[in-house]
Amino acid sequence: MNKKMTKISLIISLCLLLALPPDYAWTVNAAEQTSAKVLATSLNVRSEPSFQAAVVGSLSYGATVTISKEAYGWAQISYKQTTGWVAGYYLQKTTKGVVQAAKPAASSGASVSRGTVTADALRMRKGPGLDQDIVQVLPLGTTLEITGHKADWLQVKTSAGKTGWVSANYVGQSTGKGTSKATTKATNSSGLKGKVIVIDPGHGGSDVGAIGLKWKTEEKKLNRDTSNKVASKLRQRGAQVIMTRTSDSEKPSLSQRVAVSEAKVADAFVSIHYNSSIKPNSGTLTFFYSQTKDYPLARAIEARLRSNQSLPSNGISYGDYHVLRENAQPSVLVELGFLTNAKDEAIIRTASYQERAAQAIVDGLADYFSN
Repeated sequence: MNKKMTKISLIISLCLLLALPPDYAWTVNAAEQTSAKVLATSLNVRSEPSFQAAVVGSLSYGATVTISKEAYGWAQISYKQTTGWVAGYYLQKTTKGVVQAAKPAASSGASVSRGTVTADALRMRKGPGLDQDIVQVLPLGTTLEITGHKADWLQVKTSAGKTGWVSANYVGQSTGKGTSKATTKATNSSGLKGKVIVIDPGHGGSDVGAIGLKWKTEEKKLNRDTSNKVASKLRQRGAQVIMTRTSDSEKPSLSQRVAVSEAKVADAFVSIHYNSSIKPNSGTLTFFYSQTKDYPLARAIEARLRSNQSLPSNGISYGDYHVLRENAQPSVLVELGFLTNAKDEAIIRTASYQERAAQAIVDGLADYFSN
């Protein structure tokens, strides 16, 4: 009886492991990889590996934690006085041990200097070019050692020993005398020119989405109006825009929305929504599904929403939504305020707010494509 139960338990465990999305199916190697960096704006630490378990603490973006165990997409971590479980897809593993210093690029001939990341999220790549694989996403303010350069790219090393290449336009460089020579971040970036971007106004047709608490504002109309503003701004900056729907009578299925993205081989897919809750929640929220495919785009857009809006940002969150999960292209879903909060509704139903939200999304896309 005991052997039979053990065999059944083993089969169940294997099935659960195989069911994990490939992005999250990594395991601890005690000899090499036992630490990780938090990628969420605010990450709950729970008593057990379950979203229903009690919250025992919270971690901020960039915190480095120690991993002691993993189970079904969850990681058991310790950080200062906090110990518990966190969702594994919010962690980026780092390697412990001595890392050799990067060799200066053969073409540079420059001495080593230091710099600071001036972008909200700067992608560090394996080589000097946008076609190179991403090694790590560096947050605003990260200090870098500059070991070489090639054209508009810098070869850098982080304080943790990670090496790679970043766009020089997003690094403020320090001279040997301690003075700073900061580069200017382009506000009218050409990074959008020629990009294929699918804008998805959520809901439509008989599906009106959320309804405003005070003015009975229909979400589907807000989604369409804001999406049209986003599309117009993107086209002005040279992007090719495809809308999943153009009128409130249309109601494309979720799979049809994804099909548009994949058929057009979109460089980015943005689904636009307004939120609802039984609680008096307020503010924006940006969702991603894949840490490698979607997270950099989500971070870039959230950073702009956070700085450009009259409503607070609730940060970035994992979202198991069809239009993100089934989409092979970089995808995000943005919630631009709560219709079930009367104060939010009063703001988000105005054209001025929708213009600012649209501008933030466009600027976020430009940031994403430009570094």
